[in-house]
Amino acid sequence: MLLRGPDVGITPKPGGKGVVGMPVYMWTAQGPETYGPNTATASAGPVTVTATAKVSKIVWQMGDGKTVACATAGTPYKAEYGKKPSPDCGHRYTVPSSTTAAGKFHVTATSTWSIDWQVTGGGQVGQLTEVRDSAVDITVAEVQVLN
Repeated sequence: MLLRGPDVGITPKPGGKGVVGMPVYMWTAQGPETYGPNTATASAGPVTVTATAKVSKIVWQMGDGKTVACATAGTPYKAEYGKKPSPDCGHRYTVPSSTTAAGKFHVTATSTWSIDWQVTGGGQVGQLTEVRDSAVDITVAEVQVLN
């Protein structure tokens, strides 16, 4: 069973520029290796173990000292959403990324995987927890208005 960190989706996209005060959407692709469910089975003689893993939460370190915990995979941003905040996994920057030494916000997404397992032929059950990380760098600028 292969479990990966989130397949990070974020607005602004890495390589693009966001704006201070605008909504940031965060999400992950919902594949078996990035969000689950992911099931694997192994047998030895009469004993078979089946494990099913799924992400229970994703914690986003936004690079500005703020943390956002999301209980869902998040909602990918679409242009028609405009300035509406994400319904389930979002953030707003209050300072530009130029305030950091690197000039970008280093965003880390940490998935917590809950793995339920059971043994047929033995009756045992249990749960394991694993964590996986992914990261991207984004640029957030400040808009200056002149009269």
